[in-house]
Amino acid sequence: MKPGSQLPDVTFRTRVRDESIGGSNPFRWQDKTTADYFAGKRVVLFSLPGAFTPTCSTYQLPGFEAAHEQLKGLGIDAVYCMSVNDSFVMNQWAKSQNLNHVTVIPDGSGEFTDKVGMLVRKDNLGFGARSWRYAAIVDDGKVVAWFEEPGRCDDCADDPYGKTSPETILAWLQNGQCRGNGLILVAGQQDCPADPSPAAVAPRGAASRPDRETSHRQVSICAAAT
Repeated sequence: MKPGSQLPDVTFRTRVRDESIGGSNPFRWQDKTTADYFAGKRVVLFSLPGAFTPTCSTYQLPGFEAAHEQLKGLGIDAVYCMSVNDSFVMNQWAKSQNLNHVTVIPDGSGEFTDKVGMLVRKDNLGFGARSWRYAAIVDDGKVVAWFEEPGRCDDCADDPYGKTSPETILAWLQNGQCRGNGLILVAGQQDCPADPSPAAVAPRGAASRPDRETSHRQVSICAAAT
């Protein structure tokens, strides 16, 4: 995907609460399309390898949840978190994260992820097909800016994180088009002068991550214009 690309038309199988069903599990299936989520809206979409995984649960998802008001103030109508997980898993993850602002989208079969070119194998971790970590700013279904982590490949031994952080997205929205070492793909690219420390991009209360699985990546973002 690249700026100017239209998102693929996909139907997502979601589970929604319906009190009319009654009982202890009042949920039903509801199909939602790409248009249902993206038509007529300016949104941030970010996708990650899996619900309940360490980096996704400790940094990326809670980071976007915490950044909601800032994103809203910069013209973002909605923030979506996508993963190649079914709706049962995504709903429970959202519940465990106490989400009030970020909406989770289950790409259970990986169809959307495959069509945007981000489907990778993670058989080395027993995951099977999953999403490479990416993010996008999307306006009425069209990609305005595209961000992805470096080194995309099958069975990657690492899980880079930084280029798709909420801090990077906020910086782009605040300062206009920019790129970090060519890994943020946007129209009208400029060099980004700043590279904040890992502590600067960790959500409040998150401990530093000492090992490879949870090591935090530095991220190139645009500094505030002076």
